[in-house]
Parts: sequence; C-alpha cells; structure tokens
Amino acid sequence: MTTLRPSMEDRGKMLTSVVEEIRRAVTRNISGAQLLHTLLRAPWLYGLLKIMDDLKTVQCSDEGRELYEILQSPHIQALLSSHDSIARLDYEPVLPPLPEELPGDQDAMRIVCLVKNNQPLGATIKRDEETGEIYIARVIHGGLADRSGLLHTGDLLLEVNGNPVEGLEPEQVIQILIHSQGTILFKVIPNKPQTTATNSSVFMRAMVDYSPQQDWSLPCPDVGMSFRKGQLLEVVDQTDGHWWQARRLPTTSSCAGLIPSTSMLKSKQREQWWSQPLPIDTCIRQVLTDGPSIDGVSRPVDEKADEEPLNNDEAESDVINGLYLAGFRRSLRLWRRMAYRGCRLSCSSCYSCSPHSTSLSNPYEEVVLYQRSPQENPRLIVLVGTSGVGVNELRKNLIRMKPSLFKGPIPHTTRPMREGEQTGREYHFVTRELFEYMVCNNRFLEYGLCRGHLYGTSSDAIREVLKKGRICIIDAEPHSLHALRSRKLKPYVIFIRPPERDVLRLTRQHARILTSCCSCRAYTEEDYEELEEASGLMEMKYRQLFDRTVENGRLEEATAELLSVIQEAQEEEQWVPAPWSVPEESRREERRDKGIREERRGGLTYTMDYTSDVY
Repeated sequence: MTTLRPSMEDRGKMLTSVVEEIRRAVTRNISGAQLLHTLLRAPWLYGLLKIMDDLKTVQCSDEGRELYEILQSPHIQALLSSHDSIARLDYEPVLPPLPEELPGDQDAMRIVCLVKNNQPLGATIKRDEETGEIYIARVIHGGLADRSGLLHTGDLLLEVNGNPVEGLEPEQVIQILIHSQGTILFKVIPNKPQTTATNSSVFMRAMVDYSPQQDWSLPCPDVGMSFRKGQLLEVVDQTDGHWWQARRLPTTSSCAGLIPSTSMLKSKQREQWWSQPLPIDTCIRQVLTDGPSIDGVSRPVDEKADEEPLNNDEAESDVINGLYLAGFRRSLRLWRRMAYRGCRLSCSSCYSCSPHSTSLSNPYEEVVLYQRSPQENPRLIVLVGTSGVGVNELRKNLIRMKPSLFKGPIPHTTRPMREGEQTGREYHFVTRELFEYMVCNNRFLEYGLCRGHLYGTSSDAIREVLKKGRICIIDAEPHSLHALRSRKLKPYVIFIRPPERDVLRLTRQHARILTSCCSCRAYTEEDYEELEEASGLMEMKYRQLFDRTVENGRLEEATAELLSVIQEAQEEEQWVPAPWSVPEESRREERRDKGIREERRGGLTYTMDYTSDVY
C-alpha cells in the first residue's frame, strides 16, 4: 500500500487556507486569533516547511542519513545551543539613566559617556585658581576623547560618574578616573563654539634632544613625548603657542604627545646656555697660527710638521688601473686630520664652534618628502667619519668600482706645481691671492693650512661634477655640513661608524695609520680607543645632520651597503628640508615680493634690498 505524502505545493495551499480562516477569525474578534495570524504569516515558517520537506527527501540516500546523524550528534547540538545563547546576549554598554532633575537650560549641559579601555582617555584638566572650577585643558590628538568628538578644550567639568568635582583638586579627579572601570560618565557644560582652522600635519626633524622628565614647565609630564636629534616628528596640532602635539615617526600609536613649541624650546635653550659656566679654553683657531690669516680666522696646524717636513707626497698612487683619482693626496688628508683634531680637542666648549649655535635658532627643521626627477642633477653624497674609520678607502672603492658614475671634486691649493703634475688633475693650482679672494667670497666649503700652503674644496668643483650627470662623492668634516646643506646640492649625508672592538682589531691588523709627521705605523689599542671615542662624540653632536649610518667592519660588505644606500638616495623618496623642494622660479618670485633684488657681476651674485633705498 502506497502512502501519498502531500507535496510542498499542497502544503502551501493548506497553509494559505489556514491563514485565510484565521484572518476571518480576527475580524470576528476571537481571542488570540491576531497572534496566531501573525505567526502563521511569518516567512520563516514557510522556510521551515521547505527544509523539513527537503530533509525527508534526502534521507533516502546514504549521504542524507549521514548528514542527519551528524546534525543530531550531541557535539553539534551543543555547538548550536551555544551559538543561540551567545546570539541572545547584548554586548553593548549599559548606559546609566539620565538624571531626573536637569537645569532649566538643558542646552547648557552635556552628558558624555566614554567606554574606558587600556588606552588613556587622552585629555588633561586644569583648575581655575579664582573660581575653583575644573576645565578640560587639552584634548590629545588621536586619543579616546578626540576620537569620540564629545569633549572639547574649555568644557566645564561638573561630575564624573555621579561624583561632583566642585572643590576638588585635579589630582583628586584623576584618582576618580583611575579607579573607574568600564563606562565613565562626564557631566560637562560645553565651551562656546569657536571656529578653529583645521590643523594639517607638519613634518619636522628634531635638531636637539628633549626629555619631558627633566622639564619642570611641562603641564602634564604623563603626556610629554621625548625625542632625540635627527628623529622625525609629525606635528599634528600647533594651536597652543607653547606646547605642540606630535608623534614620532615611524610609530604604531595614534595618540600624540606634548612637545615644546619652537619659541618655548628656544627660551629653554637660552636659559640652559646662559646658566653654563664660562669656557676656560680658548678656541684653538685663535691660538695656533701658521702664516698670516686670510679671513680673520687662523687655521690649526701641527707644529711637528715643521720639525719633520712632509715627504713623498706621491707615496700613495693616484692612478689605479689607468684611472686617475683626485683628492687623495697625503698633504690634503693630513691637513684635514689635524684641523679636525684641533677643533675636537679645543673647540668643544666654544659656543661659536658648537653645532648647538645653529640649533638655538632652529630647534626644529621642517622637512618634506622629496624624490629626484631624472632631469635634475644627482644629489651630492657626503661621507662623514673620524680619521681611521675608513672613509677614504670607501670613497676610493666606490670611484674605482664605478668610475663612470662616481667622481670626486678636484681640490685647490697654493702649493707649487711639481714635475709631472697638471693643473685640473691633481689640484687646481692657484696663487695665494686668488685663494684668499675665493675665501672672502665664500667659494670654499672647507679650507686650511698645512706646511705653509693652503688647501681647500670649492663648491664650484662639486657643481662641475654634478652638472656632468655624475654623482659627486666627498668626505667632509662635520663642521662643514652646514655650508653644504643647500637647495642646489641637496647633500645626502652618510655617517661611517666603526665596528665593535674585536672586528676593529681583526680588520685593521695590517692597516697603517697616518701620523702628524706623515709617518705610517700600525694601530695600537690607544688608537682603537681614540677612534671609538671620537666617533661616538661626533655622532652625538651631529647626528641630526646625518641621513643614514653605515658600519665599516669589512670593507667589501660596507662598500656593497654603501652602494645600496646611495642608490636609494638617488631614486627613492627621502626627507629633505622644506626649502629644498621649492623650485628656483618660485624662490625668485618670493624674493621679489619681499623687495630683494639679485644682480650678477663677474660670476658672483649680489643681493640688495631695494625697499629700504632712500633717494
């Protein structure tokens, strides 16, 4: 006997007739008919009937029976039950009811509810000394209060979680917030709406060190942000004239911290500088002289150079594999070695020789992302490092490996030309009068005196290399970097750091050191110690001017890393001072708007302010 099972279509007709019958019962006001009518018209009921029909159909197959058994297993049933239980829970915060008694002017009060988590609230408070009222002093950019958009600077705080704050000190209010868990309810009177300009981020490079723990004037030390020389800062709020809000880059935190503004930091630096004792050492540039001064500044020399004159200036070959290398002569290297050593020993306390003299005027340097276009000249590459760290060898390696890409500038000297030399190859041989004239017109980036002869590296020699499309690579002393930092040269400064002492001994065991009397000898432990000390001191004083740091352990590895860094500097985006990205035409228009006229005479540029002329 075959039992006919009603199809889905028949069930639908039956359900429709039942719904129609209940609808008529509703019109007759039968008790409960309205509820039953709504239930039977629910779409999920039709879906449930279809699922039941499908399940009964598939049970005839082995797969259907297996699926049915799996769904009926205790584990699956427990999982479905847990899902249903969790789905019925409400995870939204339970807000406390509003106070029943509100003041007549309800627009003058705002109830703010914030959910406290591991992040700080991101707001500071202050107390009015005259009225005793507590206000929102500052809303920290990126904090919880800032993201909520409900608390604003100047809002009057009345209650915290039902606790009146009238008569309390800010420290007591903070303790209430610390011991509060979950939701925190603020009752505030909003500050009068103020039209404030939208703050756009400004990126700056720190030129000084700052520690909020040592700053007694910081309004809230907990939200202060420390930074070191050379670190990149994103300043997100400058509305306060004394304290800015900023983030260090790179960063994973969205919450900003407080840093002193430019004017605030300048005043702190002046106070600190004037409180220092007077230096007892006199600048070496005013003590040691060798011949007449050419610019009112005497140059340091090594007195042993007269006792044991320099010999064999050609001892180190300038020609390698048929390639002539300029700027590697011992006389030039010896002058620079003695010049830096003299300044390092005697100018450390001299304010005019200190890098802090420039950071007093510019504690922050605005920077932008810059990428060199193919039409522009290559960027100047500057290697900086203490004597003995291997700067000279690295520079020579780069030029020797890629002579068509790298080249060094040809230095100037007043030394007489020797047999076999050519002007413009070893040196630009010039008279002392011409050298002094070039010094007076700021044509030299660095210059000095050795054995009665002047040596120097001119900016014209560097530009000549760059104009030919080659990368000019030089090694410079750190006190010369300020003269190099210009829009036309756009120098990329790489600091060469010595490796650890064990690697230093291993890689320098066969190397020779050039002494003040131009005699070569092996390195000693004292030389290693002096090298590490001098390198640390140089990095500490000038790291705000360094773009990258390369450790020179093994020469081949350091050269390969240096090649990669130089390629990045030429082809990828880099942070540079903001004025470097301004086109020359815009700079000229800006100068004309300010009433500054430039005239060029005899290859030199003269600048005059014609707005102050009196006729």
